[in-house]
Order: sequence, then C-alpha cells, then structure tokens
Amino acid sequence: MLYIMSITREQVLQALGNVEEPDLKKDLVTLNMIQDINIEGNRVSFSVILTTPACPLKAMIENACRNAILYFVSKDADVHINMTSRVTSQKNTGVPGVKNIIAVASGKGGVGKSTVAVNLALGLSKTGAKVGLIDADIYGPSIPIMFGLENTRPMSTEVNGKTRIEPIEKYGIKLLSIGFFTDPNQPVPWRGPMVSTAVKQLFNDADWGELDYLVIDLPPGTGDIHITVTQTFPVTGAVIVTTPQNVALADAKKGIGMFMMPAINVPILGVVENMAYFTPAELPENKYYIFGQGGGKKLATQLNVPFLGEIPLIKGISDSGDSGMPIVLNEDSVMAKAFIEMAKSVAQQVAISNAKAFEKVNEGPLNS
Repeated sequence: MLYIMSITREQVLQALGNVEEPDLKKDLVTLNMIQDINIEGNRVSFSVILTTPACPLKAMIENACRNAILYFVSKDADVHINMTSRVTSQKNTGVPGVKNIIAVASGKGGVGKSTVAVNLALGLSKTGAKVGLIDADIYGPSIPIMFGLENTRPMSTEVNGKTRIEPIEKYGIKLLSIGFFTDPNQPVPWRGPMVSTAVKQLFNDADWGELDYLVIDLPPGTGDIHITVTQTFPVTGAVIVTTPQNVALADAKKGIGMFMMPAINVPILGVVENMAYFTPAELPENKYYIFGQGGGKKLATQLNVPFLGEIPLIKGISDSGDSGMPIVLNEDSVMAKAFIEMAKSVAQQVAISNAKAFEKVNEGPLNS
C-alpha cells in the first residue's frame, strides 16, 4: 500500500517563508502577505495579498510561490494561488476614505505635468485601484478640457447640515477641479488666502468615498498651493515631471528640493521624463532626442530618487487630451502601455515608502 504524507499548513508557511518580496526585502510570511491557506489532500490553495493591484512584480511573485511549494513541500502538489491586493497607507491623509495622496509637480510650466497626472490616475485605475484626481492648478485648470467636461458642474448634497460636493465620475475615476466652478473664459484673479481656501475645499468639502489613491495635479513652481497642500494634508509622495532640457532639469531640481525641506518633508516617489524623444508615426522604431537625452535619469541618479520612465513626444498624446479622451484609454497603443507601466512604478514606490514608514513606527509586518 502506497503511503502518501499529508501536507500541513506549517509546511506551506515554511516553504513560502523562502519567497522574498523583491521591493520590501522580506519574505511573504513575515510581511503577513499569505492568507486563506486551505489544504485538501495534495491540493494547496492560498491567497497572496499584494500591497497594490498595480504591482509590476505580480507574475514573478506568483511563480516564486508555486515553485516554493513544489520544491519544499511536494512536487506532486496541486497549487492554486489567488493573487489579490490591499493597498497600504502609512498615515491618516486627513481626507476620510483616502489611503494615499500622490502629488504630481514640476518646477516649471510646459513640461506636460497635467498630461502625466491624468494618465497616471487613469493608469492606476486600469490596474484595478480606486482613484480620484484633483486639479489644484487654480489659475490654469486643464482637467475639464482633458476629460471633455468643460460645461459640467458637480452636484452637491446636504449631510448633517454641511454641503458636500459630489466629485464628477468619468472613465472610472472621481474628479474635481476649480474649472468646474468658474467661467472658463474668465481669469481667476485671486490672492494667496483665497487660493488656499479654494484648494482645501476640493479636499475637505467633497465626498470622495473610498479611494486607494488621490492624485493631485499641482500648478508649476513652488508656491502657495504646494505649501497649503503639503502642510494641510499628509502627502504620501510626490512625482516630479521634467523634460530633458537643462533649464527644465534645473527647475525640477528646485521642485524636488522643496519637497525635501524639513518643513514639508514629502517623499519623492520618482522622476518622470516627458517629451524624452520624438518618434514619427511612419517610423515607430526611430527615436530622435531633440531636447537632449537622459537628463531626467541623470537627475534622479544625482538626487538618489527613483526614475519612473521616459514618455516620448507624440502628437497623439496632446490630441487625445484636447479631445477629452486621454491616451491611456487607447489600450492597444504603445503610449497607453508606457503610461500604465509608469503608473505601476509609482504604485510600487508608494508601497515601498509606506512599508518603510510603517517599519520605522511599528517595527512590524505591513499587512498586520
């Protein structure tokens, strides 16, 4: 009679203790990322709780878990893995229901910051996250145009005697912009205190619901709005957008320096180099570095912050924004894939930043 040794829960945990989360540099068991273990004969099932649905290492982690069971437990095991996620948060963001606030900034205007912010938000949503987007550029709001919502006005409701703004939902994300409340043909001649109050209202007076990420499209520079947002709401991290030219890189460096100031102290999630190269539609394999090459990557290396990728200069990106259909919605395009990969890299850096902050305060597993 053939004797078959039964598989135990302890064996499964011990085997998975050999699988390291590549970014967090600890094993999945220590990080409390293994749950719902079920064993029936040689059938082993469990869930791996990733720190974001946008995890770019998902397939690699799943494969490593499967191999660990087959190698350390039994080569005859029938392994079933449920790859799921629970987005982490390192602190109370000050906005009920919102786990992480991501600021998208640039040292100067004209570098495509809003384009990056919009496609970042949509890219995160495409991976399965719940996402909101605030257009905090009071003087030059662009979100209404980029979403085809120029003449749209948000609804408001009374809750316990207080007016709550309902963010507009489009393409699966929630949106608010000062452009929804002002005449698009008229300037906004507001001084600093009025601007700060308006920005706070976009956060505090809106019913955002449950969000994994709230992306903030900040105005260019390092002014009142940046200080108001970062000192009023605990921002998870900042994404810096630049172009390859030296003048843009110099301003981006100042922008990074502002977030690193002790009074602000916002982690830098990374640098995105926009308009990195030009690729003609008729020559998709060709790259022309008309503004210089590798400046964003060099800046990231110099300041020891992550480099989140290059975004090429392609007419379709601006056309899609002008038409109210951001490029990331065209899932078959090379550009959509580039933005989604960038979004995954940002989510990855958010998870790493949250894990470091959690360890520093609690010295315990991230998902506990």
